[in-house]
Amino acid sequence: MTITATPGAPPATGRHPHRPRHWLRAGWLMTASGWSANQFSALLGAYRADLGLTTAATTGLFGVYVLGLVPALLLAGPLADRHGRRPLVYAALAVSFLSTCLLMAGPAATWLLWPGRFLTGLGAGALLTAGSAWVKELSSPPHGTAATPGAAARRSGLFLSAGFASGGLAAALIAQWSPHPMVMAYLPHLLLATAAAVSAARVPETSPSLTSPSLTRTLRLHNVNTEGLRRVASGSTSAANAGAANANAVDRTDARTNGAKTNGAKTNAAEANGANAAKDLAANAPAGGAGGAGAAGRRAPTRSFRRLVLPVAPWVFAAPAIAFAVVPGLVDAGLDGWETAYAGIITAVTPGAGLLVAPLARRLAARHRVATALAGLATVAVGLLVAALAVAHTQPAVALLAAALLGAGYGLCVAHGLTEVAALAPPHRLARLTAGFWAVCYLGFCAPYAFTLLSGAFSPPAILIAAAVLAALTLAVVALRGVRTAS
Repeated sequence: MTITATPGAPPATGRHPHRPRHWLRAGWLMTASGWSANQFSALLGAYRADLGLTTAATTGLFGVYVLGLVPALLLAGPLADRHGRRPLVYAALAVSFLSTCLLMAGPAATWLLWPGRFLTGLGAGALLTAGSAWVKELSSPPHGTAATPGAAARRSGLFLSAGFASGGLAAALIAQWSPHPMVMAYLPHLLLATAAAVSAARVPETSPSLTSPSLTRTLRLHNVNTEGLRRVASGSTSAANAGAANANAVDRTDARTNGAKTNGAKTNAAEANGANAAKDLAANAPAGGAGGAGAAGRRAPTRSFRRLVLPVAPWVFAAPAIAFAVVPGLVDAGLDGWETAYAGIITAVTPGAGLLVAPLARRLAARHRVATALAGLATVAVGLLVAALAVAHTQPAVALLAAALLGAGYGLCVAHGLTEVAALAPPHRLARLTAGFWAVCYLGFCAPYAFTLLSGAFSPPAILIAAAVLAALTLAVVALRGVRTAS
């Protein structure tokens, strides 16, 4: 028998139908966020040399970024879940744009650097929270075709790392050779932010609370079937029937509320739909019981987040912050006239190494839940030891190796955190849990300021060695908890 194709019908290739890559358009917003955060880091030496700022002042400016960022992270999560990703992202981008304009005015009035850095953190925090959730949701069905939630979540980290790597390098190279370096170095971010805003103009909203009219009913089903779903996941037929009956009860409640009458045929259809919904919810429930909307369901992901994500999170940015805000100023004594370019190279090498380890992070995550975190913490510890060696002997080349190791550790740790958050958070709480993760991550940006305070009593190599020991202790704690979780 010959089969004739219907005119105008798409060819039956067996592939997924083409979907617009909205996640790619939104991802440039994350790149703009990373660019704005790191463009200042590469100019710390230039601010000391050209504007006469002290080391304490420059590290303070580096740290005040966190004062704006952490509250923005904590507030933007609930707001993004309630009002949507798009409005938060564009408001954050506008704040980031304004902050860069204030930094450009810094050479004329140095006091403007302080509100500029504060607003940089404010904009970056809100953009990270809403943007990470937006990119993750745009990468997942029905908007995208990412294979797993973890793969979808890691995309925002890759875009962010790209911004970190390119922003610092571009700012440093411009400052090294262009006229008016403290002004011209910030122009690329303004151009990138504008282009990213235009690129994402037609990207759809993805917040479940705004795009899914049946979300409330789904969550009610989820509450009723919390125990039944666990049994469905393990293959219990009786639990599936119980889930269907409970779903039918919810349907009847909805019907009475709306004044509708349910006949026998509709009841049977509701039972079948309820069973399918129960199976779907069980199949998609995140590890650790994140799918439960009841008290026990909320405690399980919170406990896993606290035990396996929070200990790793501060090292996500403590490692790169030490690499490009502390180490360059301790090893560039012999780089007369090239200090700014060298700092820019380090700010590119550090997050660039984080990008390169992305395939390794995927393979490690497939082997064990905490394998990526353990590899990241071990790499950070080794990187800090190499940094101590470079500082002790004033070796810029060795410091570049240390920066690469610290950047690789950053990439592995951030991949672990984003993957865990994607697995633990139910859709209506994704932005909130993402915000909590980033808030703890960015506490690591206080590391350079802590280093400055401790340097009055201890030598820089000793402080770096102590930090390496602390990273190793964190590794031991996470390894022990990971073994207990697996058992």
